[in-house]
Amino acid sequence: MYNSVIAGYSRSPFAMANKGKLIEVKPVNLLAQVIKNLVSQSKINPKEIEDVVIGCAFQVGEQCFNIGRLVTFLSDLDIRVPGMSVDRWCGSSMEAIHIAAGKIAMGSGRAFICGGVESMTRVKTGFDPLPYPYSNEEKQNPHLYLSMGITAENVAKKYNISRTEQQQFSLESHRKANEAQQKGKFINEITKIGDCGTDENIRPNGTMEKLDSLKLAFDQNGTVTAATSSPLTDGAAATLICEENFAKENGLEILGRIKSTAVEGCDPNYMGLGPIAATRKALERAKLSIKEIDIVELNEAFASQSLACIKDLDIDIKKINLDGGAIALGHPLGATGARITGKAAQLLKRENKKFALSTQCIGLGMGIATVIEAV
Repeated sequence: MYNSVIAGYSRSPFAMANKGKLIEVKPVNLLAQVIKNLVSQSKINPKEIEDVVIGCAFQVGEQCFNIGRLVTFLSDLDIRVPGMSVDRWCGSSMEAIHIAAGKIAMGSGRAFICGGVESMTRVKTGFDPLPYPYSNEEKQNPHLYLSMGITAENVAKKYNISRTEQQQFSLESHRKANEAQQKGKFINEITKIGDCGTDENIRPNGTMEKLDSLKLAFDQNGTVTAATSSPLTDGAAATLICEENFAKENGLEILGRIKSTAVEGCDPNYMGLGPIAATRKALERAKLSIKEIDIVELNEAFASQSLACIKDLDIDIKKINLDGGAIALGHPLGATGARITGKAAQLLKRENKKFALSTQCIGLGMGIATVIEAV
């Protein structure tokens, strides 16, 4: 068995879908710029890269045709470096990291670029140019096609999470993200794309009064609003995953070692609870308790599901998303897993801590998690 380490992380600015500065950038070009910067910053020899593994949630339109291979041609990589695309919806790019770690463990490569991309402007969520014919069996399972917002409402009701609690969580996410942005804490991770160099979704001037005035987004008898949901976003992220000795031999900066990984299914009606079982499985494999985790990057798909996971797992909220989460930064579906895993490793080193966790919920009822340890 060979150990895997995270030896580099970069991402694009996360821009507002439909009106932000990345609306004219094709997904493959967006991702290519991030990968080029990652390779340059990490100083890895591009010829040493075994494979490029890319996650994307909606692989249609400009995100089809094996975007994982297409991006290799635009990233100045050797023609012999192949590429593949992964689809585990919101968990796609974290799954890409897990695939690389598994290959490294069995000796099938020593260096991989793992990342993801989603242009929610150019490929609309749920868009498919070909109609999808539902079978009778599928029609008997309508919960499989629930709006993600309705699943957030379901979780809020199940855990008795009020609108006020959700709004407080949202305001805190924006506060942390704005503070990190003002203090330059994102500079080392962001690849500037044209004239877009900063995240666009952060709202530093939000108040409880402003959030109280918003209309309910999914259920007029519910509690979830646009402000307590992650915004539609365009973005890309990439990590460099290497065999530990390879990284040391080549003088690469090691952000953290991948200690365990996990994925598990859950009831699609409560999709947002996916991180609970996945985290417990990953912790069991790492032989750790949640109390031993110092840094937690929990994807904030919705405030309700984030609060439910924090409560159920008994996580100290002070350890959650130190520089803000997806409610403030955005959630470009295919890119988020790489962002939160790269970020967790980066924070582990920055804060001089021992263990970190990245975890997220996934549409159709799944959760995924990665435990990282300091080297």
